[in-house]
Amino acid sequence: MTTRLQPGDTAPDFDLPTADGDRLALSDLKGAKVILYAYPAAMTPGCTKQACDFRDSLASLQAAGYRVVGISPDKPEKLAKFVERDALTFPLVSDVDKNVLTAYGAFGEKKSYGRLIQGVIRSTFVIDPDGKIEVAQYNVRATGHVAKLRRDLGLD
Repeated sequence: MTTRLQPGDTAPDFDLPTADGDRLALSDLKGAKVILYAYPAAMTPGCTKQACDFRDSLASLQAAGYRVVGISPDKPEKLAKFVERDALTFPLVSDVDKNVLTAYGAFGEKKSYGRLIQGVIRSTFVIDPDGKIEVAQYNVRATGHVAKLRRDLGLD
Protein backbone atom coordinates (compact mmCIF):
# COMPACT_ATOMS: atom_id res chain seq x y z
CA MET A 1 0.00 0.00 0.00
CA THR A 2 1.26 3.45 -0.86
CA THR A 3 2.12 5.66 2.11
CA ARG A 4 0.37 9.01 1.86
CA LEU A 5 1.80 12.21 3.24
CA GLN A 6 -0.09 14.19 5.85
CA PRO A 7 0.06 17.87 6.84
CA GLY A 8 3.07 18.38 9.10
CA ASP A 9 5.18 15.66 7.45
CA THR A 10 8.55 16.67 6.07
CA ALA A 11 8.35 16.88 2.27
CA PRO A 12 10.72 14.36 0.68
CA ASP A 13 13.61 16.21 -0.95
CA PHE A 14 14.36 15.68 -4.61
CA ASP A 15 16.95 16.67 -7.16
CA LEU A 16 15.61 15.94 -10.64
CA PRO A 17 16.27 16.93 -14.26
CA THR A 18 14.00 19.61 -15.69
CA ALA A 19 12.49 20.16 -19.13
CA ASP A 20 15.17 22.77 -19.92
CA GLY A 21 18.11 20.47 -19.16
CA ASP A 22 18.88 21.89 -15.72
CA ARG A 23 18.22 20.25 -12.37
CA LEU A 24 15.83 21.36 -9.65
CA ALA A 25 15.98 20.33 -6.01
CA LEU A 26 13.31 21.00 -3.43
CA SER A 27 16.08 22.43 -1.25
CA ASP A 28 16.64 25.08 -3.99
CA LEU A 29 13.14 26.38 -3.15
CA LYS A 30 13.59 26.49 0.64
CA GLY A 31 12.00 29.63 2.03
CA ALA A 32 9.30 29.65 -0.65
CA LYS A 33 5.83 28.15 -0.59
CA VAL A 34 5.79 25.40 -3.21
CA ILE A 35 2.91 23.75 -5.04
CA LEU A 36 4.21 20.41 -6.33
CA TYR A 37 1.72 18.64 -8.53
CA ALA A 38 2.10 15.09 -9.84
CA TYR A 39 0.53 14.15 -13.15
CA PRO A 40 0.60 10.91 -15.17
CA ALA A 41 1.78 11.94 -18.66
CA ALA A 42 2.74 15.09 -20.54
CA MET A 43 0.66 16.08 -23.55
CA THR A 44 -2.37 13.96 -22.68
CA PRO A 45 -5.71 15.80 -22.59
CA GLY A 46 -6.23 15.87 -18.80
CA CYS A 47 -2.61 16.68 -17.99
CA THR A 48 -2.60 19.42 -20.62
CA LYS A 49 -5.76 20.96 -19.14
CA GLN A 50 -4.27 20.88 -15.63
CA ALA A 51 -0.90 22.31 -16.75
CA CYS A 52 -2.61 25.12 -18.67
CA ASP A 53 -4.78 25.90 -15.62
CA PHE A 54 -1.63 26.24 -13.51
CA ARG A 55 -0.04 28.37 -16.25
CA ASP A 56 -3.08 30.64 -16.42
CA SER A 57 -3.17 31.00 -12.61
CA LEU A 58 0.58 31.36 -12.19
CA ALA A 59 0.70 35.16 -11.80
CA SER A 60 -1.83 35.15 -8.96
CA LEU A 61 -0.19 32.12 -7.31
CA GLN A 62 3.22 33.82 -7.52
CA ALA A 63 1.73 37.06 -6.16
CA ALA A 64 0.59 35.03 -3.13
CA GLY A 65 4.15 33.70 -2.73
CA TYR A 66 3.76 30.26 -4.33
CA ARG A 67 6.14 28.54 -6.73
CA VAL A 68 4.60 25.84 -8.97
CA VAL A 69 6.48 22.69 -10.02
CA GLY A 70 5.03 19.79 -12.04
CA ILE A 71 6.42 16.25 -11.70
CA SER A 72 5.84 13.22 -13.92
CA PRO A 73 7.69 10.11 -15.06
CA ASP A 74 8.18 11.61 -18.53
CA LYS A 75 11.71 12.04 -19.88
CA PRO A 76 13.08 15.61 -19.98
CA GLU A 77 12.86 15.65 -23.80
CA LYS A 78 9.10 15.01 -23.70
CA LEU A 79 8.70 17.63 -20.97
CA ALA A 80 10.55 20.14 -23.16
CA LYS A 81 8.06 19.52 -25.99
CA PHE A 82 5.16 19.94 -23.51
CA VAL A 83 6.60 23.25 -22.25
CA GLU A 84 7.08 24.53 -25.79
CA ARG A 85 3.75 23.32 -27.16
CA ASP A 86 1.66 24.79 -24.32
CA ALA A 87 3.86 27.78 -23.38
CA LEU A 88 4.24 26.51 -19.81
CA THR A 89 5.99 29.05 -17.59
CA PHE A 90 6.89 26.97 -14.55
CA PRO A 91 9.37 24.11 -14.10
CA LEU A 92 8.53 20.52 -14.94
CA VAL A 93 10.75 17.84 -13.41
CA SER A 94 11.33 14.31 -14.68
CA ASP A 95 11.09 11.35 -12.27
CA VAL A 96 11.64 8.51 -14.72
CA ASP A 97 12.37 5.91 -12.01
CA LYS A 98 9.34 7.14 -9.99
CA ASN A 99 11.28 7.20 -6.69
CA VAL A 100 10.17 10.72 -5.81
CA LEU A 101 6.57 10.10 -6.90
CA THR A 102 6.58 7.00 -4.68
CA ALA A 103 8.06 8.93 -1.73
CA TYR A 104 5.19 11.42 -2.02
CA GLY A 105 2.61 8.62 -2.25
CA ALA A 106 1.80 9.71 -5.79
CA PHE A 107 2.71 6.44 -7.48
CA GLY A 108 1.04 3.15 -6.74
CA GLU A 109 -2.15 1.22 -7.14
CA LYS A 110 -5.05 3.14 -8.65
CA LYS A 111 -8.23 2.47 -10.54
CA SER A 112 -8.32 3.19 -14.24
CA TYR A 113 -11.52 2.42 -16.13
CA GLY A 114 -12.53 0.01 -13.35
CA ARG A 115 -9.24 -1.92 -13.32
CA LEU A 116 -6.53 -1.77 -10.67
CA ILE A 117 -3.22 -0.70 -12.17
CA GLN A 118 0.12 0.74 -11.03
CA GLY A 119 0.54 4.34 -12.05
CA VAL A 120 0.85 7.99 -11.14
CA ILE A 121 -1.88 9.12 -8.76
CA ARG A 122 -2.77 12.68 -9.76
CA SER A 123 -1.87 14.58 -6.60
CA THR A 124 -1.02 18.05 -5.34
CA PHE A 125 1.18 19.04 -2.40
CA VAL A 126 1.57 22.45 -0.84
CA ILE A 127 4.92 22.68 0.91
CA ASP A 128 5.58 25.46 3.41
CA PRO A 129 8.80 27.55 3.46
CA ASP A 130 10.31 25.17 6.04
CA GLY A 131 9.81 22.11 3.85
CA LYS A 132 6.76 20.72 5.65
CA ILE A 133 3.63 19.43 3.93
CA GLU A 134 0.82 21.94 4.41
CA VAL A 135 -1.71 20.28 2.07
CA ALA A 136 -1.66 16.80 0.50
CA GLN A 137 -4.45 16.07 -1.99
CA TYR A 138 -4.66 12.71 -3.75
CA ASN A 139 -6.80 11.53 -6.67
CA VAL A 140 -7.52 15.10 -7.73
CA ARG A 141 -9.37 15.85 -10.96
CA ALA A 142 -7.45 17.39 -13.83
CA THR A 143 -10.26 19.78 -14.68
CA GLY A 144 -11.18 22.36 -12.06
CA HIS A 145 -8.47 21.33 -9.63
CA VAL A 146 -6.50 24.58 -9.77
CA ALA A 147 -9.64 26.62 -9.03
CA LYS A 148 -10.43 24.33 -6.08
CA LEU A 149 -6.85 24.58 -4.81
CA ARG A 150 -6.99 28.37 -5.04
CA ARG A 151 -10.19 28.33 -2.94
CA ASP A 152 -8.61 25.91 -0.44
CA LEU A 153 -5.65 28.28 -0.10
CA GLY A 154 -7.92 31.30 0.33
CA LEU A 155 -6.76 32.92 -2.91
CA ASP A 156 -10.19 33.51 -4.47
